[in-house]
Amino acid sequence: MKKFLALLLALSMLLAFAACSDSASNGTTDPSTDPTTESTTAATDEATTAPTTEATEPEDQLSVMTFEEYMAAELQAPVCVETYVQATQSWWDNKITVYCQSEDGAYFLYELACSEEDAAKLVPGTKIRVNGYKTEFEGEVEIMDATFEFIEGDSYIPQVLDVTALLGTDELIAHQNEFVCFKGMTVEEISYKNGEPGDDIYVTVSKDGQSYSFCVEIYLTGTETQVYQTVGTLSAGDVVDIEGFLYWYQGANPHITSITVAG
Repeated sequence: MKKFLALLLALSMLLAFAACSDSASNGTTDPSTDPTTESTTAATDEATTAPTTEATEPEDQLSVMTFEEYMAAELQAPVCVETYVQATQSWWDNKITVYCQSEDGAYFLYELACSEEDAAKLVPGTKIRVNGYKTEFEGEVEIMDATFEFIEGDSYIPQVLDVTALLGTDELIAHQNEFVCFKGMTVEEISYKNGEPGDDIYVTVSKDGQSYSFCVEIYLTGTETQVYQTVGTLSAGDVVDIEGFLYWYQGANPHITSITVAG
């Protein structure tokens, strides 16, 4: 009888232990099926893949300036102008230097970014829009590091402006880079850069007892042009009429495009 009771007690304890074990197992959460865990994981993934910065709008294009606005701009400031080609220097290394003028003023574009194909299209009168930076070198106000685009429509070639009477005055610089002429100038000296033909020609002329420095810029005229050949034949005392662009280098230093002996 005692053995039977002991066996019954042991069997009861074994059944109780099995029930407890099943209950513990059923109470454990499987992370692979728990909806709370799945939702949290999805939210984390979404946060990880979401962009961390907002897209920004491109900067507005600079508005086209009048000549007055361009001259009022600070040096090194970005500028945008529309103007007309009047002459160019030689193209090289995808750059070209351009003399430009509009009805309200003139511009010197130094080493404008330009393909060789487009350089051939920059003929006098062609309208272009230029974006670059206003700079100054030895008194010459110019646009550097610039790009351009052609503008369809009208063209413009200015009449030459006689500024002879403005020589030696503060008013002359107001016509910087314009196409101008000087009448009745007396030749004082002709000299070649590097001492011989084939490079720039420095022309010293005088008017009313004052001397002025002009230049035949080889990259503008070349050596085979009439102006280059004519200047090479001048002598001190010759009286000449000169046309060119009113470039500035430590004072007026016009780049000559035409010269004739007066009388």
